[in-house]
Amino acid sequence: MTAVGCGIDIGGSGVKGALVDLDSGELIGERVRIVTPTPATPDAVAEVCRELLERLEVGPEVPVGIAFPAPIVRGTVPFMANLDQSWTGVNVNELMLKHLGRTVTALNDADAAGLAEVAYGAAKGVAGTVIVTTQGTGIGSAIVVDGTLVPNTELGHLEIDGHDAEKRASAGQKDLQDLSWSKWAKRLQRYYSHVEMLFSPDLFVVGGGVSKKHEKFLPLLDLKTEIVPAKLFNTAGIVGAAYQASRSV
Repeated sequence: MTAVGCGIDIGGSGVKGALVDLDSGELIGERVRIVTPTPATPDAVAEVCRELLERLEVGPEVPVGIAFPAPIVRGTVPFMANLDQSWTGVNVNELMLKHLGRTVTALNDADAAGLAEVAYGAAKGVAGTVIVTTQGTGIGSAIVVDGTLVPNTELGHLEIDGHDAEKRASAGQKDLQDLSWSKWAKRLQRYYSHVEMLFSPDLFVVGGGVSKKHEKFLPLLDLKTEIVPAKLFNTAGIVGAAYQASRSV
């Protein structure tokens, strides 16, 4: 019998959810997306999550994981950047129990993506330290050591050469500053070399939409550590949330 989990990925513009085959990491059936409410208060977002579970017909036996665009510390949001500021200090577990009538597993969205790549994607079977970075408007990060997540790392905010790293090296900055692939690769080289020096990882995985064009920039990098593109792309948050929830049962 197939082991099934449910993952919900909460973003600034949309809340996405799906059932996940926990053996393969593939989605089961359709992925449902609902526009993030405005304002995106805790109660409003929790009600969207409830609607998602109803539309997906998620049974009470199915573990549910929820990925957030914020750190999650012992179930609580310490600060929030992309949703309403009223999330600050909210215990996600208590909130969702109130609205959904069930316990959930909450985690940071980059952490969810990292777990998905380790469990099912580009880092499957890799021992040691894996660092997954998600390249977008900023740089999200996840560190997984022998399958165990080190939660809430913010490696996009490392200070390098006097700058917040993601303000120079994110894919968003490449677009904003209209950088060529070679010029952006020089910034990536400085960033990944610094992270490599700090952590000596066994593998880098680069996610985010730009990773679909990895042949344009990854070959330009000269690192001691192998660096590869992600495999799960836009399903990583959902899959990683479901995976973590299944491990927390």
